[in-house]
Amino acid sequence: AVGISMLMATSAWAQEPAAATAALKGSAAAGEKIAQSGSAGGAAACATCHGAKGEGQAGFPALAGQHAGYLERQLNQMAAGARQTAVMAPMAKALSEQERADVAAFYSSLKLSIKAVRGALPGKDDDSGAWLVERGRWADGIPACAQCHGPGGVGVGKDFPAIGHLPADYMQTQIDAWNKGQREAGPLGLMGAVAKKLTAEDIKAVAAYYQRLHNPAAA
Repeated sequence: AVGISMLMATSAWAQEPAAATAALKGSAAAGEKIAQSGSAGGAAACATCHGAKGEGQAGFPALAGQHAGYLERQLNQMAAGARQTAVMAPMAKALSEQERADVAAFYSSLKLSIKAVRGALPGKDDDSGAWLVERGRWADGIPACAQCHGPGGVGVGKDFPAIGHLPADYMQTQIDAWNKGQREAGPLGLMGAVAKKLTAEDIKAVAAYYQRLHNPAAA
């Protein structure tokens, strides 16, 4: 019963197309200025940590191509303390609501570095990363990552961000944050519930699978 109800919930949320969004008030041009030079209120240039083109670097996730609604909501939650992060909270608070919308609009206008590639459904001898991404682990009530985050982890709408390009260590910090109540549990409380069921080995396996999926030659 748990598996069926979770499948229905994830299917409903995952049907929102990535491009769907309410009319955005953010200005990508204004957001670019903040991203490259910081804000008058004291926020540092986003590029300092997230890369010149939002590509991310060690400890800091890629922002390029993420849904503007998702980015804006995360910045607002950081500013309000609903999402707790020692590094980003002061930056988010130093931005006005309009500036947060502008930054979100800018990064959403950039190209996502991964593509919507779905792997073959894994067989019984395939690794756990493939199973978790493409099939899920329904015995533990864990839906497939692709069910919510789309093929290749490219993200779906404003509620399910792109995750297919995230390193395992960053994924793990977010799992820890959910488990400590430092992040909103997400639509229907889904991610908060799933995080409690994922092990460190699961996270490493998922990240490794996405790496192979998007960079088969390097893997």
